[in-house]
Amino acid sequence: MLEAVAATQTTAGAAVGEPVADAERQYRALTESCALLDRSERGKLALTGPQAAEFLNGQVTNDVLALAPGEGCYAAFLTHKGKMLGDLRVLVVAGPEGDREQAAGELLLDTERCCLQALFDTIRRFKVGYDVELHKRTLQCSLLSLAGPGTRELLAGIDGVSDLPAREHDHLAALIAGAPVRLIATALPSGVDVLTDASVQDAVVAALVRAGAQPASDEVAEIVRVECGRPRYGVDLDDGVIPQEAGINARAVSFTKGCYVGQETVARLHYKGKPNRHLRGLRLSEAVPAGSELFLGERPVGLLTSSVLSPVHGPIGLALLRREAEPGMSVEIGDRRASATVVELPFSA
Repeated sequence: MLEAVAATQTTAGAAVGEPVADAERQYRALTESCALLDRSERGKLALTGPQAAEFLNGQVTNDVLALAPGEGCYAAFLTHKGKMLGDLRVLVVAGPEGDREQAAGELLLDTERCCLQALFDTIRRFKVGYDVELHKRTLQCSLLSLAGPGTRELLAGIDGVSDLPAREHDHLAALIAGAPVRLIATALPSGVDVLTDASVQDAVVAALVRAGAQPASDEVAEIVRVECGRPRYGVDLDDGVIPQEAGINARAVSFTKGCYVGQETVARLHYKGKPNRHLRGLRLSEAVPAGSELFLGERPVGLLTSSVLSPVHGPIGLALLRREAEPGMSVEIGDRRASATVVELPFSA
């Protein structure tokens, strides 16, 4: 199956004439060495102005005001009822020295492409009265992802890279192939994202491939994502989900910051309630398509949102399940020909 997945794939490597490796090799690169993925389709915005951080802090779930230049965080933006409109990464970049207009720096935001319009509309609607400017960066910037245990060693051997960001979401400026880039630490195994201008993407990709990065497809990267138990907005999450149901409170929500849109629901559920659903892993009896309904006895308890065939774990998936479908239990799938065992995340051998 892995070979079939990658048979017609083209990724970042195709732009410089490098063939995409077969899927088995891609998976090994992601889990044993260093793989390269093109994530440039993600939505990208920037906020500038002296009140940019103050404004965004009132719109998202995490504490933007606590960030210093070179730091970042993961957050969600919500409806007033605490339902997710999307998730995003926030990076604080220092402004040029001596530039009064940019003295407060800028905030770089990136999000799933399906969330971009909602995030753009939210910022444009609520920034009235704040000294904030909103800038589109989706087409102007490229985002490349390096992932795998050999990522940092590979980057350390490239001229122009003198240091690497340590913690997830930390970031710093560097040069690759003489082009300015921003290196961002990620959670996907020993990962580092490379943010750069779209005009120099080909040169940066070529340098990374020469250094040993192996181009990989999104489909194979999805296998690793599911193994790690990381939900994806637009796939596993939608506008009916509260952060605690998605299992992202620890990463995305601050309970000590000031007010933000949707805070009351999120705080009440955290301190006094129990979510009706939880993000769970499923060990499937056979490969079944995402979107299949899941049953505990005769009762529907959720939908299979992600379904992949892992070389290590076999057929596995993710689902938001009602809380009565606890780890260790068996659920039936679709027409009841297949079943699955509910497990805690991430998947373990």
